[in-house]
Amino acid sequence: MPELELRHLRAVRTIAEEGSVTRAATRLGLTQPALSAQLRTVERLVGGQLFDRSPNGCVPTDLGKQVVGTARLVLDEVAQLVSSTRPGRNGPLVVGGVPMLFFAHFVEGLRVLCPEVRADAQSSSAEVVDQLLAGQVHVAMFEYFDGMQSRELRGIELRKLVSEPQFVAVSEHDPLAHHEEIDLAQLAAHDWVTPPAEQMGNRLQLFRACADAGFTPRLTHHTNEAGMARGLVANGAVSLASAPSRTGDGIVIRRLRGMPIMIDLYVATHRESPLAGRAHEVFACAAEAYKSVLDRNPDYRRWWDAHPEAHPEIS
Repeated sequence: MPELELRHLRAVRTIAEEGSVTRAATRLGLTQPALSAQLRTVERLVGGQLFDRSPNGCVPTDLGKQVVGTARLVLDEVAQLVSSTRPGRNGPLVVGGVPMLFFAHFVEGLRVLCPEVRADAQSSSAEVVDQLLAGQVHVAMFEYFDGMQSRELRGIELRKLVSEPQFVAVSEHDPLAHHEEIDLAQLAAHDWVTPPAEQMGNRLQLFRACADAGFTPRLTHHTNEAGMARGLVANGAVSLASAPSRTGDGIVIRRLRGMPIMIDLYVATHRESPLAGRAHEVFACAAEAYKSVLDRNPDYRRWWDAHPEAHPEIS
């Protein structure tokens, strides 16, 4: 009679995080049939189906959610046990990230878990992941970026925090500023403000969405400095905006009709860090930090409250 093993718990957790048996197998260094066999073993042991298959991937059943949650706790406890027996885990916690409205709240929340915290922000999510893999940061907050799926994130506890709809920033003098929501096609004649190409993680997603709307965006201005970007928008350009962004200083933040651009935000914890084995607590800090900025944009807050299905992990 087989028994439940740590590798089974890792298999279930990874399938839930990847939303796909195939992607989970790649991440774990297994073949798809081998991982499927592990999943069937777990389902026999717990007495039920853990995932529903759909065109969108693997979605945990009610039983699956319970097992995945328990698996995360057990694996975190084991990692913490192993970490506590090794020297060199008592230094400062280094937190990596890209500029996000809630990053400072996240860093402050982590002080509850580790008394000494140091932030190290980068200009692109790819740079943050490079630092994480090199062990230069212990915990990280970053956005999905083009090419991320090809990265080998071994030794990293990775969880998606939320899929955030992208809003748009326009000048308060633009006629579109009087609309509650803006169709992406209405921005075809505008100049766009974006980060430099090598730092723009969602470049392909923006081009695909604009192509579906029937135009190619004019990426005229390039800056990562928030004040400069806001000034350019106030004078007639447009830019994508994080959903909790605040209207003011000559710009307004509006929904894009149909939410055509969604950005996945991730929280990652290195398994060789001062918080090894406590990834679930790190995620809880990130969730609280994100919720703390929702009221900056009342329109997004209303959307958030009306769509709990869009953020089940945080809810």
